[in-house]
Amino acid sequence: MQINGVRQGMFIRGHDGSDYCADKPVLLFVHGGPGMPEYFLDRTHPTGLERDFVVCWWEQRGAGISFDRRMLRTSMTVDQLVDDTIAVAAHLSDRFGRDKVYLLAHSWGSFIGIQAAARAPEAFHAYIGMGQVSHQQRAEVLAYDHELAEYRRRGDARMVKALEAAPVTMDAPLPKAYMRIRDKAMHRIGIGTTRDMESVVTGVFFPVWRTPAYSPREILAIWRGKAWSRRILWDEFLATDLTRRVTELRVPLYVCQGAHDYTTNHGLARAYFDLLRAPVKGFYTFERSAHSPAFEEPQRFRRVLREDVLTGATGSADAERPGS
Repeated sequence: MQINGVRQGMFIRGHDGSDYCADKPVLLFVHGGPGMPEYFLDRTHPTGLERDFVVCWWEQRGAGISFDRRMLRTSMTVDQLVDDTIAVAAHLSDRFGRDKVYLLAHSWGSFIGIQAAARAPEAFHAYIGMGQVSHQQRAEVLAYDHELAEYRRRGDARMVKALEAAPVTMDAPLPKAYMRIRDKAMHRIGIGTTRDMESVVTGVFFPVWRTPAYSPREILAIWRGKAWSRRILWDEFLATDLTRRVTELRVPLYVCQGAHDYTTNHGLARAYFDLLRAPVKGFYTFERSAHSPAFEEPQRFRRVLREDVLTGATGSADAERPGS
């Protein structure tokens, strides 16, 4: 379908596998990246979200089935992707006869999603950030420091040498030498996409190819779109401090963060949550998760959505910090 003048694709699923369940609320999932759809992960790590919601797995402009090599590079901006998120929400509201939708945004998606929730609160019942971004350059520094310490502890001289040769600081962009080993370094110690994903080859590359919803051509578009989107958007993503850009939401705010998340960093996400103003706020630590609680601890994640998000409560949230 056309979203803001560009053909964009999405998968919409309800409990029975169809795209329509009249009695369920609608949930828009905004994937990470930049440019990396996550529909495939719902096969390897089923979330069960469609049992409680009509779920829209939208693939963003320039990503996955929305990738088009003829797309103008100038249309690939953060501001445009925020507008696209709002437009997709409006489309879903019209399609399913709802006044609003729920917004679940993951990683890079949370960078886009929280800005959409701030810009158009009338479009959303609530905002749920998973692997919530705050200031990604700072998160990368903390991840690097953790990796270096952990590989030293393990006595992995080869990885220590590679990390020491590519130090990460608050100066963007990240060193190219570090980017070549970043995913490997994170996943081998369980702080990447999921705790059990030891390699992006076995955990991402192969599962994408095995996802029957995609044609071979669409699978190639996933990798092309990921590379293209990252080249355009990555450095701005790193450099932007969301704690200065978005300080208030006029919708309920829920943040679900893995205790072992060093991709966006649990501590930074909690600090950002504490300073954000919102009518309702709940922060949830998932003790067995890294970066993707919905995929890693799906039963608890769904319980949070059912018992707190859908009712506007915070009964199962972490204890509030003194002074927050």
